[in-house]
Amino acid sequence: MKKDIDQFMKEQEVDALWVMGALQNNPDMTYFTGIHHVNKADLFKVSGKDPILFHFVDMEREEAARSDLETHSYFSSKPLSTYLAENDGDLTQSTAARIKEAMLEIGLTKGRVVISGIVDLSYGFSLIEQLRSIFPELEFTSCEKDGAIEKARMTKSPDEVERIRIMGKITTEVVARVRNFLRAQKTLNMTLIFPDGTPITIKDVKSRIRMWLAELGADNPEETIFSIGRDGAIPHSSGNPDDVIKLGVPIVFDIFPCEAAGGYFYDFTRTWCLGYASDEVIRLHQEVLDVHHNIIEGLKPGQSFKSVQARACQLFSKLGHITIAQKNNITEGYLHSVGHGLGLNVHEKPFSGITASPDDLLIPGVVFTIEPGLYYPEKGVGIRIEDTVYLNGDGQFAILAKFPYDLIIPMNE
Repeated sequence: MKKDIDQFMKEQEVDALWVMGALQNNPDMTYFTGIHHVNKADLFKVSGKDPILFHFVDMEREEAARSDLETHSYFSSKPLSTYLAENDGDLTQSTAARIKEAMLEIGLTKGRVVISGIVDLSYGFSLIEQLRSIFPELEFTSCEKDGAIEKARMTKSPDEVERIRIMGKITTEVVARVRNFLRAQKTLNMTLIFPDGTPITIKDVKSRIRMWLAELGADNPEETIFSIGRDGAIPHSSGNPDDVIKLGVPIVFDIFPCEAAGGYFYDFTRTWCLGYASDEVIRLHQEVLDVHHNIIEGLKPGQSFKSVQARACQLFSKLGHITIAQKNNITEGYLHSVGHGLGLNVHEKPFSGITASPDDLLIPGVVFTIEPGLYYPEKGVGIRIEDTVYLNGDGQFAILAKFPYDLIIPMNE
């Protein structure tokens, strides 16, 4: 949580954090400021002190002030035109000169500065090069894996959890609308059709998903996986827009929207067959569901998330499926990690896969997914079931938005 950042900075010998970019669609910045309509700003967090926000455009001063941080306008005392005149019109040099003055104001002239945020790479690189020559005693370095901000963001405050829970309600409402839309359609030759006889495609379904999310106040920045048949057996295939929706063919529906303008995400997956399913699909779905439930029921506070992945591999292996624990480049069976942390990014700490570190632990405050799956592309079958789970301060695990696990969706006709 934010209260832990100074401790993490001390442990990592970081003297200051510098977060660059907008106050929206910029996770590390949003973490400190909330979502506001400020297009360009710098946030400095000196160890042991409160963050300070410097914004570039005076027209955005009131939006910046809504961050509830100490806020300054870069060009309030001396206009940009003056800096440009002093630096032969070079915008990067002018910006560096103004940031130099801001750093002098806050006493940031030496030490180790960790940089994060989202900006244009060419701008950021040139700016840092300028500042390195201005402040030879400052070490500018990138925000590496397991950095102070990332570690702080791993555990959520009650307010953050509530925002994720609300996103879960929105997500499952949209999933219910999709289910009801599909089951209400007519069919012709095993294909869903509109009243005029036109086949219903994945593109038609996704356009409704985007519309319903927008109606409910959510964004869909990373698209949605709605894939049928063989595409559903390729875990990150988002689906062919022109594929038609057919009865009895497995559909993997993985939806991960966020609050508007880049806030907290939710992540959720179900696998459906419309009307009926083959015996093999029913069997595979039940196996994934059993593993899903077994994993959640066996979660323990304090355990490494990587051990949960090992448990998933063990369970699938006992069922006769090849897993990523046996071979890391498999294309069928169980071939991904069991879950990941969730927050201002759809994938964040704690991690459970090959990149997991020793501190990727299930400790109070974490919000994470459990999403076992089986994939057999040559059979045209992919199955994944995913819920988002929260571990509260009392050591209790809870799914934040419950929804039925039914494989078969009966048609209304």
